[in-house]
Amino acid sequence: MKILSIITDGFEEVEFGGTIGILRRANLDVDVFALKGTTATGRYGVTVSDLKDISKLNINNYDMLFICGGPEYILLEASDLFQDVLSHFYNNNKYIAAICAGPTLLGHRGMLKNKHYTCFSSMNENFGGFYEDHYYVIDKKIITGKSAAAVIDFAFAIVETIKSKEYANQIRNSIYYFNK
Repeated sequence: MKILSIITDGFEEVEFGGTIGILRRANLDVDVFALKGTTATGRYGVTVSDLKDISKLNINNYDMLFICGGPEYILLEASDLFQDVLSHFYNNNKYIAAICAGPTLLGHRGMLKNKHYTCFSSMNENFGGFYEDHYYVIDKKIITGKSAAAVIDFAFAIVETIKSKEYANQIRNSIYYFNK
C-alpha cells in the first residue's frame, strides 16, 4: 500500500504531521509532494522542505490519497492538477482519506453523494450525503476526519482499514494511546 499526499501553503500542520507520523509508524509508505516547488508552509508558519516535485508524480504508483485540511484547500481546489489527481483516485475506486477542510474538496465534486462522512463542522454543506458528527467516518474507500483534534483517531482508522485492527492496536500501544 502506497499513500500519496499533496500539500501546499496553508496546510494544517497538526493534521499533516500527526497523520503522516502515525502512518509511517505503522510502516505504511507515504510520499509527500508539493503542489508547487519542493516546500510548503503551513497555516502557522511551519515550513516542510524536501518535498517531492509534482512534475515527477506517477499517480499509478499509489493506492491512497491523503488530504489534510487547513486553508490550503482553497489552493488545492483551484488546481487543475490536484483535481485530476482527486478524480483519478475516485474514478479508480482507490482509497481517499481527507480530514477537516479536506472532505469539502470531495463534497464540491459530488464525491460524497449518498456517502457517510464528516468534516470540520462549519464547512459542512449539503454534499448530498450523510454528515456524522464523529472524529472519523469510513464509507467504503472514503475515510473522513473532523478536525485537528481528531488526528490520532483518524490516522488509526486509516491503519485499521489498510492493515487490521490488531495491527493498529499494536501501534496504539507503542505510543501509549489507550483511547480505544
